[in-house]
Formats: sequence, structure tokens, C-alpha cells
Amino acid sequence: MKKRVLYTELCYALGLVIMAFAAAFTEKADFGMSMVVAPAYILHLKLSQLWPWFTFGVAEYIFQGLLVVLTVVIMRKFRLSYLFSFVTAVLYGTLLDIAINIIEPLPDESLALRLVWYVAGTVFCSLAVSLFFHSYISPEAYELIVKEAASKLGTDISKIKTAYDCMSTVLGIIMSFAFFGFGVFEGVKLGTVVCAVVNGRLIGLIGRMLEKHFVFRDALKLRKRFER
Repeated sequence: MKKRVLYTELCYALGLVIMAFAAAFTEKADFGMSMVVAPAYILHLKLSQLWPWFTFGVAEYIFQGLLVVLTVVIMRKFRLSYLFSFVTAVLYGTLLDIAINIIEPLPDESLALRLVWYVAGTVFCSLAVSLFFHSYISPEAYELIVKEAASKLGTDISKIKTAYDCMSTVLGIIMSFAFFGFGVFEGVKLGTVVCAVVNGRLIGLIGRMLEKHFVFRDALKLRKRFER
């Protein structure tokens, strides 16, 4: 079977949009946010009580800015691509607030509908991450730190992704208890745990499916600039 060409720049653009809707659908389902965005979501829930302008999207790129700093510490060097990763976070945060407003009118009264939104959010999230991993343009800080750690350790990226997701889940639980009281789970629920277990494997599966049907090529000669 002849593979089709999928440009890496398009992977980046699609990844941004799909990731924004993934988070929006997950919030709509209210089974718990994905472990990746749970800490930023909990930060939004707490601080938006004081500052209404502190939207989910704003919380995302502030939290991801901290992750970029952590990546610099882990790698013990700074690259221009790390700065571009923060730009990606700002773009994603803006798209996220737009996506939330778009799907807000969708019904969510029944358990069945909430399950639909949860599954859509989980699959979309894995697809978006897989697309980011096939692009040279700096991904969100969530994917950046996983990608850089896997490169530094020389291990499979899906394993690092699963480990990071589990750590993010624990952080979300700690933040929820600290902000809203011990035993109160805000943003971190059963759906978060399920996503933490399956997300890494699902990303690997979708990545293999994409590679089976597509050849990834650059449309623009910008790769070297993002590798600095």
C-alpha cells in the first residue's frame, strides 16, 4: 500500500486544534481531566475564584512555562526550541478557551453523553500528542519534556510518557487536596486515573497507525531553526 505524504507542519497545526478540543471535551464530560492538564485545570479552578480572567487557557500556558524551565534544568542547557514551546503553549491556551466556548452548548445531562465526551477527549488527546511527536516544531511543554527526557535516557518515548502521566496525576491529587481540602477531588477523578493508564499505550498505537499510512516530510526548510 502506497503511503500518503503528511507534512510535519500540518501535524503541528492539527495537533494544536485537536488538543484544544480534547481538553474541552474532557472538561465537558466531568469525569476528571486528563492527567496532563489536571494540575493546570486545578490551578484555574482555584485562582479564577479570585481573578475571573484566569481562564483554563491562561492557566495552561503559565503552568507550561514552569515546565519549560524544568526542562532546561533537566537537560542542563537552553535551546531556542524551548522558547518556541512556550509560544506553542500560548497558542494552545488561546485555542482551548475558544474550544470550550464552542462546545459549551452541547448537551451533557445524561451519563451516556458524558461518556461520549470523555472518550472523544481521550482519543483526541492521544492523536494530538502523536501528531506533535511527528513534527519538528516545538510541541507543548508537556510533550517537550517527555520527548527530551526520552532522548536523554535513550528509551522508548511511550514509556516515559506513561511515567510522566502518572506523576502528573499524583501532583493533581496533591494540588486538589491542598486547594480544596483533604479528600476533595477537583479535576482529578476516576477518568483521570483511566487516562493515565491507557494514554501512553494509546499514543503508541495511534503513532504506529499514522506511520503505517503516512510518510512524514517537511514542507518548509525550518527544521534546523527549531533544533537550536
